[in-house]
Amino acid sequence: MTNGERMDVDLPQTVAEVTAAFAGYEEALVSDDHESITGYFWTSPDTVRFGIADRQAGIEEIRDWRRQQPPFPPGRKLFDTRISTFGTDYAVVTTLFAYPGGNAVGRQTQSWTRFPVGWRIVSAHVSEVPDDTSRPGA
Repeated sequence: MTNGERMDVDLPQTVAEVTAAFAGYEEALVSDDHESITGYFWTSPDTVRFGIADRQAGIEEIRDWRRQQPPFPPGRKLFDTRISTFGTDYAVVTTLFAYPGGNAVGRQTQSWTRFPVGWRIVSAHVSEVPDDTSRPGA
């Protein structure tokens, strides 16, 4: 850090909290629980989500978009998930994901912030690249 500033990075308690929030989000995602999924997002017009072929600005657009989406194919697997926390109120989660028989590897990044109501996603980005066989078991 510059100028003698100190930042607590990856405090165990904060990492555990974000890990639990991320696991809850992923469970809601794979079980197609639209209300729970959007409950993990910051309830703000400033929340942004970039998808593979879509973009939502604001919680209302995220809610509307999510309600229209079909369930994910079965077998979604995450790998190389990384959770980095900065202080006790901010985190970045990155993960890769794939589906059995799929020909692409998904990439997911989420910025999480602690609010009085708990951890919420303030920004998310999802993309895919052709499968480069870098995932486990490929």
